[in-house]
Order: sequence, then structure tokens, then C-alpha cells
Amino acid sequence: MSRIRSAGAALTGITLALALAACGADSDPLSDDSGSSSSAVTVGSANFAESELLAEIYAQALESKKVEVKRSFNIGARELYLKALQDGSIDLLPEYNGALLSALSTGGAPEGVSSPTDVYAALQKVLPKGTLVLEQAAAEDKDTLSVTQATATKHKLASIEDLKAVAGQLVVGAGPEWAERYQGLKGLKEVYGVEFKQFKPLDAGGPLTVNALLDGDIDVGNVFSTDSAIATNKLVVLTDPKNLYLAENIVPLIRTEANNATVSGALNAVSAKLTTENLTTYLARVQVDKQDTATVAKAFLTDNGLI
Repeated sequence: MSRIRSAGAALTGITLALALAACGADSDPLSDDSGSSSSAVTVGSANFAESELLAEIYAQALESKKVEVKRSFNIGARELYLKALQDGSIDLLPEYNGALLSALSTGGAPEGVSSPTDVYAALQKVLPKGTLVLEQAAAEDKDTLSVTQATATKHKLASIEDLKAVAGQLVVGAGPEWAERYQGLKGLKEVYGVEFKQFKPLDAGGPLTVNALLDGDIDVGNVFSTDSAIATNKLVVLTDPKNLYLAENIVPLIRTEANNATVSGALNAVSAKLTTENLTTYLARVQVDKQDTATVAKAFLTDNGLI
């Protein structure tokens, strides 16, 4: 019998604001009916660098098609920006299919759902009413549990499973919301039996978490897989044999009323060009080279023949 994962309090917090309903992404992006273009599309983002970069790429891609765009970036964690999407404060933002599925699934995602195709199909069934996802990209950015090489050697860590024996001695750091998310402390305990000595709230896979890891303030950090800090600092990414972290392909999440053939065509074209490799490269320009997000977004679109 398949084990069903309980999303717990994290799901409860979201469902207080969202009415979940089956909703498919069945609009025809090739239709000649492009809908009304008189209303601006408000593009939102979460509060980390990659989300802002992707949102800016979406915004500029739409503007190149003469769509009026407004920007509302750096909103916060998923629990906040989904409310903004539901109340119409924003119309569109970049999402990650597995993390979104985990957050929205009543009773949690079945254990067998992990591949991009399966996750995307399952996601259609739990989207908030009045929203849809467009085509997903090959690009994937997964949550990871990462440690320094010194910590990996000291505790013989290669897999999240290896943490079970030593987690009681270790401090883990991540964004504050991680304490209540299934893909955080709750799932680690349920799936792997991992319970840390202490949880230190920092940021969502950002510089605070990475710096705390390097400074020894935490032992384990939630670092996103496309973050250049992993390679730069030779961090060890612990494998996830039980698939706590599902496929995390990037996908545009949009309010149905904001979608039309022009909008979906522009965004699907972006998704078709996004790969994990090129996303990592352009993100490094923002995080490492400190280039302006809008400049990097324009470079991505230009380099890939999208504008």
C-alpha cells in the first residue's frame, strides 16, 4: 500500500485562503483569439533571486509582445504570494511544480508521484480555482539539504538517510516557513525520521543560509540546486533516495482571466528555452557578478532569440 504524505499545518495555512479546485491548463495558445489586452498583467515573484529573475524574464517577454505589464516582486514566501494571486493583487508568477503540488495537495502527494510528467499531471487537479499553469520548462531547481565537505566527512554524510543517526547533534537552517512546510521539518521527520537539534530560521536558500553554513553557525542548510554557491564552495548536496523533494520544474502560474494566446505564447516560448544549465548561468550573473536583474533577464531573452 502506498504511503500518503500528510501536508499538515503548512497546507492548512494555505487552504484558509485558497479554495482548491480541479483546473486544467487547456487554453489553446495557438488560437487566433488573443483576448483582451487592455488590462495590465501584474507579474509577481517570491523573495529570492531566482524567482525575481524569472519574473523579470516573464515581464520583458510579455512587454516585447506589446502586453502592458506591472511588477510586484519580492512578495515573500508561497503562503503569501498565493493569497496575492487569489485576491487579484498579482496575475502571474514563476512556480516550481513539485513544491506547489506538495503545498496544495489535500492529504499530501502520493509517494509514486515524482517525475516531471507525473507531477505536472497531478498539479492540474489541485490548482486554486481560477488559475492554471502553462507549459513547464526543462529547467529544474530543487530544494536540497547541503553541508560543507568537513561536515560530510565528519559525520559520513552522503544521503538524507545518513542524517537520521546524527541529526540530534546538528543545527539546520532555512527560510522561516520551512518549520511548517512538509518539504521541511515535517517531511524530514515523517519520511526519513530526521529530527534536528535546532532549527535556525534564516532565508529561503539565500545568502544568509549559505553564509551561516560556511561560518559554522548551522550544520545543514536548505540550498537551492541552481545556486552557484554549491559549486563555488564545494558544498555536498545530500541525495534524496525517498523523493521527499519532487521534480521542481519551473512553470508559469497564472490567473485564468489574465491569460490569452499572446500571453501564453510568450510565456511558453520562454519555458521552451529554459534549461537547468542556462538558468544556473544567468542566475550566477545576478548572485555572483552582481549584475542588475533586468539586464540579465534581457540578456537571456536576447541570447535565446525571444526578443
